[in-house]
Amino acid sequence: MARYLDVHPVDPQARLISQAVAILREDGLLAYPTDSGYALGIQLGNRDGLERIRSIRQLDDKHHFTLVCRDFAQLGQLAHIDNAAFRAIKAATPGPYTFILPATGEVPKRLMHPKKRTVGVRIPDHPVVQALLEELGEPMLSSTLLLPGETEPMTQGWLVKDELDQVLDAVIDSGECGSLPTTVVDFTSGSPEITRYGAGDPARFE
Repeated sequence: MARYLDVHPVDPQARLISQAVAILREDGLLAYPTDSGYALGIQLGNRDGLERIRSIRQLDDKHHFTLVCRDFAQLGQLAHIDNAAFRAIKAATPGPYTFILPATGEVPKRLMHPKKRTVGVRIPDHPVVQALLEELGEPMLSSTLLLPGETEPMTQGWLVKDELDQVLDAVIDSGECGSLPTTVVDFTSGSPEITRYGAGDPARFE
């Protein structure tokens, strides 16, 4: 049964954020709100959690998981970014975008695309996520909470708990959140290619 944490959307209570991070550090699986719907989050080294996410979302081994970062400096440790990509990504973050970039040696192989050695990274614009990442002190492995057969992510914490109570360790509820998945921009060919249109303005990458 998942713990239910009712967190203030603008000024997250430190006590509740600490409880959520303790769950992550104990290899727990967290559902949390972002600027583009709910997401599932685990610590980077949580192998069992990775399989739990695959099971919930019915994903194959080619799926690009996302490394959610607190800031640009953290993102830069995980992905190789050339000058053109640097300027474009810097201008768009924090925000509802996911960027596909060549992974650095800091990224475990199991988290890269098996053939391309790329990784998805993002910096969300949401106070609760920023508080989680600051307390955790490292990026979080994440996947949009899109249930099989659905085209939009879940957006309400009570509904997430109702639907997934038996397969999660905690649900953070901070009221309404974004309702569209991130716009996904692939920079691995040298110029930006939009592979999914979602929240955020895609025009800056076209």
